[in-house]
Amino acid sequence: MNFLRKLEQKIGKYAIHHLTVYIIMTYVAGYILYFMASMNPEYQSVFYYLTLSPSLILKGQVWRLVSWWLIPPSSLNIWTIVMLICYFQLGTLLERTWGDFLYNVYIFFGLIMTVAGAFLLYAFTGVDYGQLFSTYYVSLSIFLGFAMTFPDQQMLFMFVIPIRIKYLAILDIVYLVYDVVSASAVMRIPRIIMIVCSLAGTIIFFFLTRGMRGMHGMSRSQRQTRKNFRRYMNGYNSGQQQSSNPYSGQRGQKIDRTTFGAGGTTDGKRRPIHRCAVCGRTELDDPNLEFRFCSKCNGNYEYCQDHLYNHKHVQ
Repeated sequence: MNFLRKLEQKIGKYAIHHLTVYIIMTYVAGYILYFMASMNPEYQSVFYYLTLSPSLILKGQVWRLVSWWLIPPSSLNIWTIVMLICYFQLGTLLERTWGDFLYNVYIFFGLIMTVAGAFLLYAFTGVDYGQLFSTYYVSLSIFLGFAMTFPDQQMLFMFVIPIRIKYLAILDIVYLVYDVVSASAVMRIPRIIMIVCSLAGTIIFFFLTRGMRGMHGMSRSQRQTRKNFRRYMNGYNSGQQQSSNPYSGQRGQKIDRTTFGAGGTTDGKRRPIHRCAVCGRTELDDPNLEFRFCSKCNGNYEYCQDHLYNHKHVQ
């Protein structure tokens, strides 16, 4: 993740804002074409010129590198409209949580790897499987990314049953495995390559954020801060008095920030103004970090942009 932070400092200004809106717009455009093709047989050949076909791309039809984004993942019905609304909400929240740059990298890396997977299949099998690729895995990557960021967030399954989103993500993964196992012997390997390449961004993000969710990549003082915070949360949930909080202090009161560990004040060094109550990072660690107080936490708790929306609230 340090590499991405450095890259963001250099080219982050070129990130596309509100990328989720543009993704939904490609879906809408694709469904309009689908509707036109269903109404008029003359338009049915339009999708042929949009598919991700490596053999035809090598012959000069380079627009297919991006035109396949317009191929919708399913037919148009009421569930499709619900799906578009759901993915718009999830993608927008994910974009705000991660930031425009990281969200752009996540989406475009998946799209690029999808194209790479199509060419890989064509190179090793000699068969053009481009017609199998659609925006289905783009939608799935948004959902899985949201599930990794907010695993305990609840959704209404079938609009009735509340279920944590991480369990829905597990069901999706199980379905992908079933899809591979149930495929014919000829299609099994192509389907595996298609799934792995299309969800490469999701897979890499999962392993990268494992370190962020744990203690890897943090300084000694940051690890101590996170341990203190978790120790307090465990004690608070078990019924201990709030006075055991190492970060105690009500809103508006002065806090002794030496409790957090880093940025000592007794040796004359610069004192940090902001510090995340989860990871312990300050503006001295990264001047581009943004910090906010959480209005739902009972006390003076400040969080960085990476943990503002996915921390456990102190009540």
